[in-house]
Amino acid sequence: MKIENSIVFVTGASRGLGLAFAREALARGAAKVYAGVRNPAAFSEPGFVPIALDVTDLASVEAAAKAAPDVTILINNAGIAEITGSPLAGSAEDHARRIFETNYYGVVRVTRAFEPRLPGDGSGAIVNVLSDVTWRTVPTLAPYAASKAAAWSFTNNVRALLKERNIRVLSLHVGFVDTDLTKDFDVPKANPVDVVRQTCDALEAGESEVLADAGARALKATLSLAVPGYIDPDILEGN
Repeated sequence: MKIENSIVFVTGASRGLGLAFAREALARGAAKVYAGVRNPAAFSEPGFVPIALDVTDLASVEAAAKAAPDVTILINNAGIAEITGSPLAGSAEDHARRIFETNYYGVVRVTRAFEPRLPGDGSGAIVNVLSDVTWRTVPTLAPYAASKAAAWSFTNNVRALLKERNIRVLSLHVGFVDTDLTKDFDVPKANPVDVVRQTCDALEAGESEVLADAGARALKATLSLAVPGYIDPDILEGN
């Protein structure tokens, strides 16, 4: 499939990876790019059609889908991340509920609203932005990791379901990306433009999954080991 002449909807498009996806779609010749943002009045990026969207609000999601009935490619990018301390802390449940509302239920809501409108002629696709913490053990990010693992499982099941409709489903796994979302994390970060280009290349090549940085690739490679990286993170360091 090609992004050229497609109609793209990107959630969380006001900045960071979402804005990079919107720009790349336009650069690849998309006929129209909808930018799903919380406040369209404050979004002044040229070339896009801003649509009010709060993925945690079902009415907002359904209204956005009605406002963009011609979408052929849906990019579920909207997400939140935060350090939450110990997964056994008293506040862990509240953190998890807040994060799941966006990172998991948000993906479910948006996918359910847009899926009936996607074309079944081979030009329809869904891209879900996930994370390498799907497989990485980081106790201080446990609620975030759990939300992304749940979204990964949802993605895999939707892929199998929509195969009958000839709609492609692509998952993106990547570690920290250099955006506003990760500005407080002092760790190596991938370039968002490079991540988006890899993802768009994978979509056009007909792939189902893209591992956009070395860390994600190393983690995925351990999954078939007797002791995978999510059980013993030290094996990722060669220990």
